[in-house]
Amino acid sequence: MFQQLATRLGIEAIERGWLPDSLTRKLVRRHCGTRLRETRMRNADLEENGLVEFAAAMRQGPIARVPELANEQHYEVPAEFFRWMLGPRLKYSCCLFESAESTLAEAEIAALRTTCERAEIRDGMDVLELGCGWGSLTLWMLENFPNLQVTAVSNSASQRDFILQQAEGLGAANRLNIVTADMNEFETNLSFDRIVSCEMFEHMFNYEQLLARTSSWLNRDGKLFIHIFCHTQFAYEFQSEGASNWMGKYFFSGGIMPSLGLLSHFDRDLKVCQQWTWNGTHYERTCNAWLELLDRERDQVLQILSVNYGPREAKRWLQRWRLFLIACAELFGYQSGQQWMVGHFLLEPQPCGEPVEKAAVAPENNFV
Repeated sequence: MFQQLATRLGIEAIERGWLPDSLTRKLVRRHCGTRLRETRMRNADLEENGLVEFAAAMRQGPIARVPELANEQHYEVPAEFFRWMLGPRLKYSCCLFESAESTLAEAEIAALRTTCERAEIRDGMDVLELGCGWGSLTLWMLENFPNLQVTAVSNSASQRDFILQQAEGLGAANRLNIVTADMNEFETNLSFDRIVSCEMFEHMFNYEQLLARTSSWLNRDGKLFIHIFCHTQFAYEFQSEGASNWMGKYFFSGGIMPSLGLLSHFDRDLKVCQQWTWNGTHYERTCNAWLELLDRERDQVLQILSVNYGPREAKRWLQRWRLFLIACAELFGYQSGQQWMVGHFLLEPQPCGEPVEKAAVAPENNFV
């Protein structure tokens, strides 16, 4: 009871801007340690059993539980807001810092390039991107593969309008089909050489149904590439109730934190053939770079948030976005990025020639 009250008071103080960032970061790190200890205690008997039970629960739910809230929390904030907060390519997912001197703009390009390499994208392919965000990967592919055809799916009408406008500027609108759809309902009669998804599966729940549908959209030699953030061992839900579940309430309602091994529990239709990891410090640097931009453009951001939430709530929402970025930075930076990280997975409909548990795992990228 006392702990819950203290948590509520602490969050209230942060949202009002009363605590310095240094103290906020310390509190977040303490929360990360508490979550790890509690999760380990719950999985003390057999960690794998906990994952089996979690996967079984996922099979009982819809593909996406509350897509309308994910839309409201992230994707219907005006594009102008993200123009101030994100890098020049508006990549709203982890970037890859190849050196200590890498800028956010360079890290965006490195991540997009690496994604296409690992997805084995080739010019002339038909590609489906699920959860395209503000179009960073879709537009990168159109720009760098002049004969590529892209179908992109977003849950947001405003994102669709923005991406179409950018594609027209590239002279590539004739090679782009962009669809606004809830993943619970999205269907297509088309087939694709590659399907790619960057940080959408964290908002999904029933992986078995989703992967079954995805496999039906692949050509005979098609492959699926998934980029997700994850914990190295444990999978869990973002709860939206209770004093300590601020993240679930405001930014990840219905979402999950996958584990690095979670996809291997859904291998009925698609199997993991290769996987890679990015050390969590890449996401730590990404979020800190976004926070720096958000603070630098504070006045413009407040004007945008005032339109969305009203003048009285704009400052509180700015602090919520700041807390979101600080919390993510500290989470992924915790224990030098060895707990929470980013996973890349390449999946095929056919067996890969060896058990899923032994799928090829590339060395971790840790350029910090």
